[in-house]
Amino acid sequence: MGKLFGTDGIRGVANQYPLDCETALKAGRAIAAFFGDQKNNTGRFLIGRDTRISGSMLASSLAAGICSMGGSVWLAGVMPTPGVAYLTANGGYDAGIVISASHNPFGDNGIKLFQADGFKLSDTDERAIEALILESGALCEKSAAIRQTGTIHDLELARQHYTQFLRGKFTSDGSLIGLKLVIDCSNGAASGIATKLFEELGADVIALFCEPDGTNINDNCGSQHPEILAQRVVAEHANLGLAFDGDADRLIVVDENGYVLAGDQIMAICARWMKGRGALSNSLVVSTVMSNLGFGVALKKMGIRHIKAGVGDRYVMEEMVKAGAVLGGEDSGHLIFLNQHTTGDGMLAALNLLAVIQSSKQTLSELATVMTTFPQCLINVDVRSKPPLDSLNPVVREIEAAEKQLGEHGRVLVRYSGTQPQCRVMVEGPTQEETRSLCQGIADVVAQQLG
Repeated sequence: MGKLFGTDGIRGVANQYPLDCETALKAGRAIAAFFGDQKNNTGRFLIGRDTRISGSMLASSLAAGICSMGGSVWLAGVMPTPGVAYLTANGGYDAGIVISASHNPFGDNGIKLFQADGFKLSDTDERAIEALILESGALCEKSAAIRQTGTIHDLELARQHYTQFLRGKFTSDGSLIGLKLVIDCSNGAASGIATKLFEELGADVIALFCEPDGTNINDNCGSQHPEILAQRVVAEHANLGLAFDGDADRLIVVDENGYVLAGDQIMAICARWMKGRGALSNSLVVSTVMSNLGFGVALKKMGIRHIKAGVGDRYVMEEMVKAGAVLGGEDSGHLIFLNQHTTGDGMLAALNLLAVIQSSKQTLSELATVMTTFPQCLINVDVRSKPPLDSLNPVVREIEAAEKQLGEHGRVLVRYSGTQPQCRVMVEGPTQEETRSLCQGIADVVAQQLG
């Protein structure tokens, strides 16, 4: 990671560096300059955003920076991150830009980039753009010399084009007629899209948290907070619930009994179905090191190979491309169906899961028996800095003690977040009580050292 770019773009508090207007303007210039030097460039850029109140401000700054370098901008308005990826790849743009902080609170925001083919940028390309942002003097002089600036346009029918793409990917032989769904749009980018999509496919839909006001995105709702969704699924006697995050690239689901299923379980269900249909290329699934131990056990029983990538859907994608996989993702709900899209897509993942349910004639709870999750505890510790963890002797000793106690019956993973000032402590073990105790012990020591 660099000084600006983390595991998923630039992230921070809106209206503060590096998510202030001045830096966004510099970022726009840098993006235009970087892609302007690529072969077959068109000088066209797409910008979409989630529902945060700061989104339009940052979009204006980015667009101004791009136009000052001679590029032109098309504004897609509120649009899911995977929607921007799709439109970028199919609209002749040099790059797509998403203004979103994903599952973070409304006060945060971020900048994510997609290249012309709809894939996220490599670390190398991000570092090159970062260098241009941080050393922006030359770009400022270059823009001052440009006499024909770019123009800004509204992209008409952006949501309709993306929705049409999603509908075309529904693979069930029938429709969603007969299914009762409760969906939670997290007051984010899926609002105004998801309800209509699933209703048009025949489902009976009860919509929650689909009324964004700029400040209520991810506020006790969505993929990070599925508790209310779970209650409504049971109360409404629904078949299942679907929870998206603020930019709709994550999916968490709830079965008919109110039990929450995360990304690993969704992937296990889809992997078995895809393998049975001969659609799981190379009989392979890619996840991250954060995946539950039970996920690997389930794949092994199904005769499916399992590759673990670093944390971040971009790194999952890199391993998928390298190994020839079509299914991969993260337990957090980033799920990638590479034979259908170039990035993780919450609504597309939901359509694939619903196709399994309709084709199998099984309930979600029945399908979920494909995987038994190991007891897992994850604690996020706020930190003031991020020194190498192996330089903190008290933390190292606590981790080693936990690993010794668990032996072959569990594992410990401690890492810094790539998008927030946090250290993530994850422990898996034989019992929930032991797992929680060990995880809390490590988290307490991390807090003492860095909190």
